[in-house]
Amino acid sequence: MLNSVHIQYVVTSLFMLIYCVTVLGLVVVVIAENRNPLKTIPWVVVLLLAPVVGLIFYFFFGQDNRKQRIISRRTYKRIMKCPQDRLLAQDACCVPEIYKPLSALLTNTNQAPLLFGSKITIYTNGSEKFAALLAEIAKATHHIHLQYYIFCDDEIGNKVKRALIAKAREGVQVRVLYDDVGCWKVKASFFKEMKEAGIEVHAFLPVAFPIFTSKVNYRNHRKIVVIDGQVGFIGGMNIADRYVKGNMYGKWRDSHFRIEGKGVHGLQSAFLIDWYVVSKTLHTSKRYYPPMPLFTNNIMQLATCGPVGRWRTILQTTLFAISNAKRYIYIQTPYFLPSDGLNTALQVAALGGIDVRLMIPKKADSKMVNMATRSFIDESVRAGVKVYFYTGGFLHAKLLVIDDMLTAVGSANLDFRSLEHNFEINAFMYDESFAVQMKKIFLHDMEECERLVPARWMKRPLKNRFTESFMRLFSPLL
Repeated sequence: MLNSVHIQYVVTSLFMLIYCVTVLGLVVVVIAENRNPLKTIPWVVVLLLAPVVGLIFYFFFGQDNRKQRIISRRTYKRIMKCPQDRLLAQDACCVPEIYKPLSALLTNTNQAPLLFGSKITIYTNGSEKFAALLAEIAKATHHIHLQYYIFCDDEIGNKVKRALIAKAREGVQVRVLYDDVGCWKVKASFFKEMKEAGIEVHAFLPVAFPIFTSKVNYRNHRKIVVIDGQVGFIGGMNIADRYVKGNMYGKWRDSHFRIEGKGVHGLQSAFLIDWYVVSKTLHTSKRYYPPMPLFTNNIMQLATCGPVGRWRTILQTTLFAISNAKRYIYIQTPYFLPSDGLNTALQVAALGGIDVRLMIPKKADSKMVNMATRSFIDESVRAGVKVYFYTGGFLHAKLLVIDDMLTAVGSANLDFRSLEHNFEINAFMYDESFAVQMKKIFLHDMEECERLVPARWMKRPLKNRFTESFMRLFSPLL
């Protein structure tokens, strides 16, 4: 008979065999996926040299879901067909010649139609944005679709919740979609109260261990509101008091946008696709896409991206836009952890004489992100990129404005998480008047910035520079 020592030896040997086979299998999978070698090699090293820990990290953060589909092509086409059917006037608009390839890129990778004639209202502080949102909710007569990464159980969150409950009791269709990880700190009772009032509420990709553990790294970061198919909101603000009252980092400087016109059709399609993912309910009624008048000459395309699907649309379009700039590129982002391609494009533009300005917060809400960001700044500064540290609080705005003609706004930051892991949405607008407005806002924000002085920056302590370079290694995970 086998004694306990023998049994333990057999069990240990069996475990090691299974573990080694699993790790070697994953190494084969990582190599076979034809990823960027800069990502493949670190994962192979981690899996081989970090027993157990490497396997856990890969399970959480390393899986490539780009070939997966969370919605069938047939369902996607049915949802997209409705706004396409209503866009009879889009033939009247003409994208500037220089941006026709960019427009084609969005069409080919994202089926993004040209949305003509929208009126855009800009909000640069939370008080104005939430006042406008609550006012539009109060006017709703048919439906309210609301989607946020974070929906806090605080003063602002409860104001919005009460407004939604009041409309649901009037018979208005109210649908709320929030991100499960983004709202981890929010008690279940907060959303339960809305459900009991007749509101349809769903969490996006709920993390139920161990079944959905790998999904913890893929979050829905979009902020979308659509009311009666006629008015929409998009931008960087979540539903939280910090956009009104600030917090330990000071006031939160962010941008949000009210859209009236056909641009709302693009927001509606994005919401209904995500809604189908969580509810398996398909809404294609034309009641969600009412006829819209033309308010302006604004031409817009709504681009979505995520960790599934073949293309990284927002990253690709941003790269294309930067590479084709002629005079200036102004960027605001709370987190600057760019891919190699994006980093190179900005450096090449600056070296080519383009006025490239990058505005980031002086202090990020994550110390690790802050340190990693500084390692990327070194290369940018050497290439001639002008870097501005926002000191008026925490800069959370996301903006790209180029040559008084192209503007990109939305939810995506310039970091690995937004451009490769998160579900995001950005509006690309070909409109001179709107670009000039956003340029003026950028220049106004510069008044609350410290300009980085290259000579002084390069003299910071070697210890700091090494720590920043070390944290850069983890930038795809931050």
